Amino acid sequence: MTKSIMLVGVGGQGTILASKLLTTGLMNAGYDVKMSEIHGMSQRGGSVSSQVRYGKEVYSPVIEIGGADILVSFEKMEALRWLEYLKPEGKIVVNNYRIDSMPVLNGKATYYEKEIDDELNRLNATIINAENKAKEMGNPKVMNIILLGALVKSMSLEYIDWKSIIRENIKEKFIDINLQAFKKGMEMISEALDLESN
Repeated sequence: MTKSIMLVGVGGQGTILASKLLTTGLMNAGYDVKMSEIHGMSQRGGSVSSQVRYGKEVYSPVIEIGGADILVSFEKMEALRWLEYLKPEGKIVVNNYRIDSMPVLNGKATYYEKEIDDELNRLNATIINAENKAKEMGNPKVMNIILLGALVKSMSLEYIDWKSIIRENIKEKFIDINLQAFKKGMEMISEALDLESN
C-alpha cells in the first residue's frame, strides 16, 4: 500500500534536505519512492513543500487533495496552508515556530498566531519545539533533522538504518550533531504523544 508524506515549510528551513534524506532511506529499504518539490519564493522565506510517496509500486509523485497520510510542517501557518492535502484520519506534526512572511513584515497582512494555535489544537496536531531544541543543542540548523526524526517515529520507520543515511549525506563535521538531533526528534514525538494520551 502506498504511503504519502508531505513536508512543508519556509525557504531556508531545510525542508528539501530532510525530504532527500527521507527518500534515500526509503529507497535503501527497498521501497519504490517518488518525490516532488514545490518551491515558492524559497530564497525570500516563501512557501516550500516536498511530497514523498513510497510503497511496493508508486506511479505518481504527486499527492492529491486529501491524500497525505502525514503532514509535517516546519512552521505553524504552513500547516494550515497545506491542510487540504491531509487525509481525514491523517497525522499532523508541527514545529511550534513562527516565521513572518514578507506581507506580514511589510504590515500588509497579519499573522493570527492565537487563531493558528487554536486551530492546530482543534485538529489534534502533535506540536514539538524543534527550533528551541536545536538552539539548545548549539546549532539551530539541525531543526530539520529533529523534525525528520519526529516523522520517522510517527510513521514507524525506525527499522531503516537512518544513522548510515545521515553519515553518508551530511558533511563530516556535522554528522554527530545531526545524529543527536535525529534521536532527539524521535524522543520528542514520543514524549508529545505520551502527553496527548494522558
